[in-house]
Amino acid sequence: MLKKLLMFIAMLYASVVFAAVDVNQASAAELDGVKGIGPAISSRIVDERQKGTFKDWSDLLARVKGIGPKSAVKLSENGLTVGGSTYNGAPAKASAAPAPAKAAPTAPAAATPPAPAAPAKAAPAPAAAAKPASTPAPAPAAAPVAPASSAKK
Repeated sequence: MLKKLLMFIAMLYASVVFAAVDVNQASAAELDGVKGIGPAISSRIVDERQKGTFKDWSDLLARVKGIGPKSAVKLSENGLTVGGSTYNGAPAKASAAPAPAKAAPTAPAAATPPAPAAPAKAAPAPAAAAKPASTPAPAPAAAPVAPASSAKK
């Protein structure tokens, strides 16, 4: 019986801890408990809420300095709601490659001559050709001579 009571209390506590925090009903301490909201943002939210409740996420973004679309996505993922709704106005993720621009209409080839190609840069001259050799190169080493064997018996 005691185990069931403890399990019920633990489940009740877990539901409170993981419940969504509504901007229009939460205290500053409850707002501060949401990951991404610190004391400064929570006090701004409470100050703006005293002027009137937030109608939706766009109203919250417009009235509270420091909360933009990117942070609204993170806050919503961390349990913050406005009027019970999560933030769904996340900007679409940009693709890795931008979409190609539409090509301008091309004129006939005879009407515009092709632009001349830029001349290629000349390669620097090798250092050996720039300076004459002042000392002769060393002569190759002679092949070793095998020692003569003496035939004494």
